[in-house]
Amino acid sequence: QVQLVESGGGLVQSGGSLRLSCDASGRTFNSYAMAWFRQAPGNEREFVAACNWTGGRTWYADSVKGRFTISRDNAKNTVFLQMNSLQIDDTAAYYCAAARALAGSRSPNNYDYWGQGTQVTVSS
Repeated sequence: QVQLVESGGGLVQSGGSLRLSCDASGRTFNSYAMAWFRQAPGNEREFVAACNWTGGRTWYADSVKGRFTISRDNAKNTVFLQMNSLQIDDTAAYYCAAARALAGSRSPNNYDYWGQGTQVTVSS
């Protein structure tokens, strides 16, 4: 069982940066592949970024490639999402997710645990 708690969201101007954190409970964090998804009102939850168990492999949605960076610190049971050059279209609730079996999946159906989300709002 893994419990995930996101933090770091907030209001930022277009072009600005935010760093999201996701703290995981449990002693088996390094056995889970991790990902970030986001969901804007009226939209489906969409894939943002993922990393494998070590953080050595990463995957990104085309819309964030080159602007966002996913990383993890297994010693601290934390996964991060560094978001630079934020755009108004990045406004959404951001969720971290953990998968036991599959790394890099873009489908939310392949993730076993979810956090409660943190809101990111980008203003013009």
